[in-house]
Amino acid sequence: MLSRRRFAFAASALALGLSLAAPAHAGARLDRILDSKVIRVGTPGDYRPFAIKTDTGYSGHDVDLIERMAKELGARIEWVPTSWPNLLKDIQADRFDVAVGGITRNVARMRVVAMLPGYAPFGKVALVRAADKAKFTTPESLNQSGVRVIKNPGGTNEAFVLEHLKAAQVSTHEKNAEIPALIAEGKGDVMITETYEALHYARADPRLAAAFVDAPLTPKNYLGFMLPADDADYLRVMNFVWELLDSRGAVKQAADQWLK
Repeated sequence: MLSRRRFAFAASALALGLSLAAPAHAGARLDRILDSKVIRVGTPGDYRPFAIKTDTGYSGHDVDLIERMAKELGARIEWVPTSWPNLLKDIQADRFDVAVGGITRNVARMRVVAMLPGYAPFGKVALVRAADKAKFTTPESLNQSGVRVIKNPGGTNEAFVLEHLKAAQVSTHEKNAEIPALIAEGKGDVMITETYEALHYARADPRLAAAFVDAPLTPKNYLGFMLPADDADYLRVMNFVWELLDSRGAVKQAADQWLK
């Protein structure tokens, strides 16, 4: 009996020793990024000031931060165009490793994906013509049969319009970045968006005004970078890199440059 016990103990010790001696491997996604030195970044690229596609590439708050994160990983960025209606489907289909561009953190999204820590606290507001701002002072004033609301498909702005502005005349325009000009030109009256986008366009075009900024239409929420939830090591490292940049002041620097 004693020899059997000794044999069992020796076998267990050998197995433990082998497991400790074996090289450690990260998750498949993290390994792929670190080995290839490429991280695929998806974005609709139509939401100022977070990520906008131009003739020369991408720019914005989120673009600056994800470029810094990629540098910490020793990787270059491969940009992957997506759209708000397809954002979740594309990330679940493994078209990219992280999505950026002003993405709202919420339960519905975090049920199926992961998101990095929140930044840029905001609420839903309305972008209207400056000449009409006095007409839109209450949520009820937006939800009238004579009010023309233009929304972009997909995302939380459309969800708000469909839930709260059922009495208004609602139309859809595929390109989010073109809607502010349509409002300014009088082709619509209201665009529901978030605090920072409304302020950006109101500053850029004197024909426009941001309504409800001081008292948003929704409770405060946060934006965040979206990641697939299939690799715990990847999520751990990405959270570490975000926290590292935050501790160095990079998150504040991006906010100071793009959000004020």
